[in-house]
Amino acid sequence: MSILESIRKRTGLLVGIVGLALVIFILESLLGSGGSIFGGDVNEVGVVNGKKIDRNEFYTKVENQLNGIRQQKQTNDIDDQTRKQVVEYIFQSYISELVIKPQYNMLGLSVGEDELYENMVVNPSQVVIQRLTDPNTRQLNPQFALPDGTLDRNKWKQVVASVTGDQELAVKQMEEDVSNTRLAEKYSALIKKAIYVTSAEAKINYQTQGAKLNVSFVMKRYDSVGDSAVKVSDDDLKKYYEENKYKYVNNKASRKIEYVSFPIAPSIDDVAAIEKNAMEVADAFKNKKASEDSAFMMAESENGQIIVQDFSRKNMVIRDTTVYVDPIGTVYGPYNEGAYFKIYKLSETRNIADSCKVRHILIGTIDPQTQKPTRAKAAAKKTADSLLVLIKDKKVTFDTLVKTISDDKGSIDKGGDYGWFNETTQFVEPFKNAGLQGVKGNISVVETPFGYHIIEVVDLSTTRHTNYRLEQIFKPIVPSEETTKRIFEEAKQFAGENSSAELFDKGIETKKLTKRLADNIDENDITIPGLESAKELVRWVYSANKGDVNLFSYNDKHMVVKLSSIKEKGFLPLEDVKDDVMAEAIQQKKAELFMNEFKAKAAGSTNVDDIAKKMNLEAMTQDNLGPESHNVQGIGHDDVLVGTAAGTKLGAVSKVIAGEVGVFVVKVNAVIPGAPTTDYREHKKMLEQMYSYRADTEFYSALKEKANIENHTGRFE
Repeated sequence: MSILESIRKRTGLLVGIVGLALVIFILESLLGSGGSIFGGDVNEVGVVNGKKIDRNEFYTKVENQLNGIRQQKQTNDIDDQTRKQVVEYIFQSYISELVIKPQYNMLGLSVGEDELYENMVVNPSQVVIQRLTDPNTRQLNPQFALPDGTLDRNKWKQVVASVTGDQELAVKQMEEDVSNTRLAEKYSALIKKAIYVTSAEAKINYQTQGAKLNVSFVMKRYDSVGDSAVKVSDDDLKKYYEENKYKYVNNKASRKIEYVSFPIAPSIDDVAAIEKNAMEVADAFKNKKASEDSAFMMAESENGQIIVQDFSRKNMVIRDTTVYVDPIGTVYGPYNEGAYFKIYKLSETRNIADSCKVRHILIGTIDPQTQKPTRAKAAAKKTADSLLVLIKDKKVTFDTLVKTISDDKGSIDKGGDYGWFNETTQFVEPFKNAGLQGVKGNISVVETPFGYHIIEVVDLSTTRHTNYRLEQIFKPIVPSEETTKRIFEEAKQFAGENSSAELFDKGIETKKLTKRLADNIDENDITIPGLESAKELVRWVYSANKGDVNLFSYNDKHMVVKLSSIKEKGFLPLEDVKDDVMAEAIQQKKAELFMNEFKAKAAGSTNVDDIAKKMNLEAMTQDNLGPESHNVQGIGHDDVLVGTAAGTKLGAVSKVIAGEVGVFVVKVNAVIPGAPTTDYREHKKMLEQMYSYRADTEFYSALKEKANIENHTGRFE
């Protein structure tokens, strides 16, 4: 028996009226938060803990999730980002099932029905609250909320008891996530309970952290000798690479590309032709009657748009200040505004209040959550008109109708009042205009996309201003067909003539083109810097060979791309890290030479000044050097020097050591202890808390690393 049946037994089959938008809020929240807490072969999408994940099985689960979203949003369109989030959620569920849950099972961890009921219904956990929260507004869905915005547990209890179909599946998914969360909390608690710091450890750590050192040292820096003075053979490189291979581990596969772009931009001739056309349109616009303007704008604007907006002196878009005194019908432009030539026509001026306050009753025609029709427009209009007559005849009060009739649930508790607003407030225009252009005390019926509002103007500001209504025609500045074809031919020719890595590099140099780079491209990326839709390109770089060149075309550009580097998971080959290995091998050679020089010239010396003199170097000092420091005055970052000083006895001179910046000897001249204490319990507690915070993430990372996870979902997206 699932907990859902158990909950129903406890609550009874109550019929809830607040569950209409449950699934979409759960799924949207799931996508926005990454879902749960856990945050090759052509037939497999990955490997987890040695188990291959079958492609068909995986994408059946993905499509089931997406179908739920499609049904609730009443659309077949799923954007790339939503799909990627669902794919990642499903993949993470495999990691949970194959990596995390076996650990719970091995320890005998479980979540009982009573415990799950408590966390789902009685005292809903944050998982539940998160699923019922709109990811955009970060507010609880009003259908589940009390007036103060917190969860109405009685409503939630009714919903859980009465859901069916897709809603039931959504609640079962939430039930599983709550259970997983509780298991994770228990597992985490067990690990944290095993973390213990002894009193001796706390004492040593406290004294070490609090102490400061006064030191003097002599260092011969690596950069004091040019790299060319040190000879490193191929054998030296191979030897250094093999001895330090651990430094060159790649935790995940990645690719690097070099590319040149051929932007699809209008030519000078294109811009001139578009401007000429815009001027002709502007002249014709001047001669159009007001009744003809809409049809003319539809015929001449991009995508047939009719754009009419109100502007004040504060946000006026026309650069010509005569707009404030010109007669109605004046045309302005065309103005070149980057992406468009814009033409404006002054169609109306209106004197409106700076701000106003209204209250309203909504007779709705659509459900604001599902966008489904709730009543016919004609019926809604008839109802609104009838109620307006009753209010004006004082046969019923406005307040009573707000509480009993209004479909705007968000304003019922406020008497239908959203407070003072102005023209910039994010309300629909007819609603705003009814107030700002109205007269105090006036009550009228106004249509908006939500239905019919009975609006009363409660109050108006004493200050007013003039609004200027402008009709607008946008002429996009785009390349002509001839220009578009020419740019494509240029990109195609460059790709054809420079189809190898060597030719690609030479071609860029010859044509003086700008080469761009994109590094660390992951197999599952859907974007790369400067390119929002990169799935096709990413798929190619993971099937091509190093040095391959290809042409990719997009809406705004063509790209000729060279795959310049392939980094597979594991040890990077010497060829790929040769520059790094060379630099470090040279430094190692210098360190050996400098150490031998110290030993030859200053062997047996226990005085820093004497060593400096023999080495023809300067003795340096650093006071109040903390063992937790990383930088040394006059040197910079050198953890080796700091660590050596911390481990050197008072008054002693260290051995000759190869540090990060150079080869050195260091002497501790004084130790300044930290604040004295005999009670290390607080410090012990602090250390345990610090280690506990790290445990929260590190043990999951360790389990996932051990599972050797391979994610190839990007190959099929």
